[in-house]
Amino acid sequence: MITYVEAQPKSRRTPGVIPLHGAEGFEGMRKASALTAQALDILFDFVEPGVPTAKLDQIAYEFARDNGAVPATLFYKGYRHSICTSINHVVCHGIPDDRGLREGDIVNVDLTLILDGWYGDSSRMYPVGEISRKAERLIEVTYASLEAGLAAARPGNTTGDIGAAIQAVAEGERMSVVRDFVGHGVGRLFHDEPNILHFGTPGTGVPLKPGMIFTIEPMINLGKPHVKILSDGWTAVTRDRTLSAQCEHSIGITETGNEVFTVSPGSLFNPLEARKSR
Repeated sequence: MITYVEAQPKSRRTPGVIPLHGAEGFEGMRKASALTAQALDILFDFVEPGVPTAKLDQIAYEFARDNGAVPATLFYKGYRHSICTSINHVVCHGIPDDRGLREGDIVNVDLTLILDGWYGDSSRMYPVGEISRKAERLIEVTYASLEAGLAAARPGNTTGDIGAAIQAVAEGERMSVVRDFVGHGVGRLFHDEPNILHFGTPGTGVPLKPGMIFTIEPMINLGKPHVKILSDGWTAVTRDRTLSAQCEHSIGITETGNEVFTVSPGSLFNPLEARKSR
């Protein structure tokens, strides 16, 4: 059973209870998310062959520190980094290290900054140098699937409508949607109700109401949707070793549609397209 309540500061997620945020919540999310988007913009010029992902992590940490924010992943359940860096066949939760990025890699950078108690959560796909056409196509389809999900995120629709829209785009291009990881409520908690599946049936799931705040973050594979977790307990990879891509926005449901909080101030949310236009 689903219950909608007026959002209140809280310390933990309550299953089945969905907070509805007012003007204060939307303003808090705008500020936190804008800072996250700015940090991801800064990384645009640093994602190059030879640059270690640990350097990207350092840049993100220093940006957060200098702007009065805290990276949400730092020491979260023992995680020791400010970002996740998922390269090629890594689906999500890749761990930054000292190995340099290689020409032709694709890397997802996932960052959540906490500002004044609000969590701004976003991720983007960065090409490293010249990438293959199949990698380009995967990124294009992943971003198109997110756009389809955003278009379905409005009052009167359901979470199933979002998932179905994403699934239709991905599978229409003979790609697959990862089932093991989902979007989630966000706000004063890192992970809140409801879960946002990136696949599903129209008209099913949780009805969308103004004031809901959550992420949409489809993970799309070139091959099959199955994943496995490596021995580090974090890194998820495709079982068939095919490429995977993800992109993510934090949004709020409004009276007429939705507001995307994590808009790139430099129009760099899709680094592949941004690079082509330069």
